[in-house]
Amino acid sequence: MSLNILIIEGNNSDDSSVFVKAVGSTAADNLKNLVLELEPYSNTKIINPINDEETKEALENINQYHGIIFTGGAMRINDMTDEIKKHINFASNCFKHDKKILAICWGLQVCSTAAGGTVEPAKSGAHIGIASDVKINEEGQKNLIYKNKKMIFTTPAFNYDEVCAIPEGATLLSSDKVNHVMAIHFKSGKSEVWGLQYHPDYEYHQMVLLANARKERIIKNKQFKDENDFDSHMNYINEQDKKLDFENRTCEVRNWLDFIKN
Repeated sequence: MSLNILIIEGNNSDDSSVFVKAVGSTAADNLKNLVLELEPYSNTKIINPINDEETKEALENINQYHGIIFTGGAMRINDMTDEIKKHINFASNCFKHDKKILAICWGLQVCSTAAGGTVEPAKSGAHIGIASDVKINEEGQKNLIYKNKKMIFTTPAFNYDEVCAIPEGATLLSSDKVNHVMAIHFKSGKSEVWGLQYHPDYEYHQMVLLANARKERIIKNKQFKDENDFDSHMNYINEQDKKLDFENRTCEVRNWLDFIKN
């Protein structure tokens, strides 16, 4: 079966330029590359909700897509710019249709907000390139998104904000020491959403490149004591890169792709 997948770019043009300079691709293109690696015969379409014409065309043709993926991005919900409002509004419009949605990092925050949840700056710190010892709970162990996933895992992640109140009826699937909400499953309108507060779509060396591109800002915001502390964290991520298991890292995307085939 050839899958038709709509991919929603999570960055504005300025932030996309940082991603391209650091890792060689936009967030949406990086996700597209993984989808095609896992399902080579998929047809993908990338849009950005900031572009009204792209949004209009996507919604007019939404029935042709088997699934929708909202990617990560560098914007922050509480800034609530016109660009951010367009992302949230697009998610709300998607919920009017019988769609299967995978929402990653910023995508989780957008979809949660659109479904009535709340996003705030994370109270226990940020994930800078990595989330260590994410634990799948009992509900997560029963959920298709975590089929064949290790019950405790370390994964690429990059976020300063978190979903602090999940949408009504949502189920918490996993947590770690930094974010209580690391994965949720919920239905909103006619859509079914799996949201992940981490990045099965990125590798650790890409996280290091993105962190280095933001290094000055990260240190200025006191995420680390000083440059040596930052460099030590990057070394930790590089060590984890040697242990990275492609099958386990990308398990959630593989499971979601299998799900939308049915």
